[in-house]
Amino acid sequence: MIKRKFLVVGIAAAVLISGAVAGGFAAWSSPSMSAFENTEGTQFKFKTEGDRFLQYNADGKWSEIFVKGVNLGATVPGHFPGELPVTEADYLRWFKQIDDMGANVIRVYTVHQPVFYSALVKYNKSKGDDPLYFMQGIWSPEEQLIEQQDAYSGEIQKQFKDEIRKAVAAVYGDISAPQKQGASSGEYKTNAGKYLMAWHVGTEWDPSMVKNTNEKHNDVPRYEGAYFSGTKDASAFENWLAGLLDYTAQQEQQYGWEHPMAFTNWVTTDVLSHPGEPLFEEDMVSVDATNVVPGNWKAGYFAAYHVYPYYPDFFQTDASLRTIKDSNGEYNTYKAYLRQLKAKFKKIPIMVTEYGVPSSVGVSHLGAGGRDQGGHNEEQQGNMDASLTRDIYDEGYAGAILFMWQDEWFKKTWNTMPFEIPADRRAYWINVLTNEKMFGLLAMRPGKEETITIDGKLDDWDDIPKDQVMKWQGQVSGMKEMKVTHDEGYLYIAIHLDNVFDPVKSKLFIGADTITGGNVPGTKLLPGKQLMGGAPETLIEIGKDEESQVELATDYDFHKRLYGPMGYGMLPQTPQEAAPFVPWKLAIGLQMSPPDTRFSHPFIDQTIGKLKRGTNDRGQGDFNSLTAWQYSGNTIEMRIPWMLLGFADPSSLQVIDYSPLKSKPKRSFSTIKTEGVRLIPWIVDRTSGAVSWPGGSQSTFNVQDIIPYTWKPWDTVQYSEQLKQSYNIMKKTYSSLSAPRDQ
Repeated sequence: MIKRKFLVVGIAAAVLISGAVAGGFAAWSSPSMSAFENTEGTQFKFKTEGDRFLQYNADGKWSEIFVKGVNLGATVPGHFPGELPVTEADYLRWFKQIDDMGANVIRVYTVHQPVFYSALVKYNKSKGDDPLYFMQGIWSPEEQLIEQQDAYSGEIQKQFKDEIRKAVAAVYGDISAPQKQGASSGEYKTNAGKYLMAWHVGTEWDPSMVKNTNEKHNDVPRYEGAYFSGTKDASAFENWLAGLLDYTAQQEQQYGWEHPMAFTNWVTTDVLSHPGEPLFEEDMVSVDATNVVPGNWKAGYFAAYHVYPYYPDFFQTDASLRTIKDSNGEYNTYKAYLRQLKAKFKKIPIMVTEYGVPSSVGVSHLGAGGRDQGGHNEEQQGNMDASLTRDIYDEGYAGAILFMWQDEWFKKTWNTMPFEIPADRRAYWINVLTNEKMFGLLAMRPGKEETITIDGKLDDWDDIPKDQVMKWQGQVSGMKEMKVTHDEGYLYIAIHLDNVFDPVKSKLFIGADTITGGNVPGTKLLPGKQLMGGAPETLIEIGKDEESQVELATDYDFHKRLYGPMGYGMLPQTPQEAAPFVPWKLAIGLQMSPPDTRFSHPFIDQTIGKLKRGTNDRGQGDFNSLTAWQYSGNTIEMRIPWMLLGFADPSSLQVIDYSPLKSKPKRSFSTIKTEGVRLIPWIVDRTSGAVSWPGGSQSTFNVQDIIPYTWKPWDTVQYSEQLKQSYNIMKKTYSSLSAPRDQ
């Protein structure tokens, strides 16, 4: 192919760099952005030197830079990644917010639509030598790699190289990509190469695939390329990666630029040994960045790792990481791990290009020092993200790129996946029990969160269209009114009582009946009363702070169905005398035993149904993003996450049914469409035991007399954006980090 290079007009000046080749300033716009140009006409803005990451400056010198940024997804609520719905207005708004936060780079995992690149160039037009850069990821054929377990498959290599060609051409505005389901497409005409910081090739590698590739191709010759090669110690998989980096370099050379390169790696395939890790797969094989070396690639090369503080389990279980204590006297296993890993990379820079914790109700892994995967409000999220960032910086890493910028409704987590049915509708609602959805610094709030403030005051309900609010039609002594509405995240309930609510003197219960079945509350919960014609699947309890929660009917409890005797057998059989309702729990860690694992690991679960009292009013001192309810005077207001009520997909009114687990797919649930939610409220006086309920003075009440709250299925979502508390915390953190570091 004939070598092509985009010509630069308006060369401002030529400078002579002592001890180096001649260079010059490339005037891209006004004000201009400087770029180094060697005698061969190749341009550079960033390069690596030893374990440092360097940037070329307007003064004609190279200086160390600490890379700090965020990962940016390609979607918004109501869409899956392949739909690529983000607009120019979205990008420009986000770029400004990210820039204001003090980040110097955005990392994208794959090729975005052409509008991303044109919007970034537009945003940077007047930024001169202080633009917002991006790190371009190149997506690997991940599903095929896992399925075929052989990286050298001809079709896999073809797909990967096709994606590399597309990515490079897209960055330089030199491709017309045809439409393809699940992929970006269109006319890429904007050259964004001057704002590129680095290439980030591939995705997290499946360890079994890496191991099988190495074994199947153990006689593969060392890859020797024009720009990247494998070392004499390189494995078959590492030689494969060297070839892909070399191919990426070949593609970029056509445009007269060089940028630093890295391939994606993660803790599972790191270069360390973890004797305290119970799962063999998490310590099965290594992929070593030092076994790939740049040749005639002056921009250099660095190692990139995804490192979270709670995964794999050895962050909790490996005694070799208990070497550094934090200010609270607890072991900081994350910092200890970073130190061990950095010691393996003394000659090339290393960055953590994914890390962070989510601000979600749900939890799926426990981390040392409380750095769990979920269960944090926005302030806690920010403080933990800041602490992790500081650990990365202090341990001498070249950069830290936080995961991530925006919440992503389509995401899934292992411990809620079995209950989100159908899976192809996850993007249409926000399940706050699924922590993967809520890593963002930018909250994607469900439709009514901008209108309804949970504070025990109901005046804001007047702003909701009347056809979106149902007044409960029953009567309960002491309760003037109950209203119900919903959005993509919650069922909202507002109650106006005759008298001031005092959780010390009384307790409010609301049974939620969605399908045939359910449990009768019993004498302890509903003394002297009996429900007929239906019963609740879930029970909302509002009382003292430690009491307030959502519980599941014992017969309905899908947590125990999945992990009990009829499922995975990790929970004991429920005794016959069990209470009619049990705490709402999620699995956090599964039971593991040798010889399947190195050592035994107990089943761990956690109560998730607790309802936090507070306010979601960001202007108040007691703001808590995880707030579920509040009372004020004689009013009570609450928002209940859909899954706590048994919903598998509220957008299509699907709830988990009572059926035994299906054998195919293995241990899977089924759903049934509900006609709505029948809410059964009652109030118990703690002193006298007197009950105020819909049955009045009668001892029985027919649940079918209650009109269910229902809604039309939706395929279009309403949402609003909101910068989280964690954004402001990270803004302060990024402003405190500089390079070079203090010695």
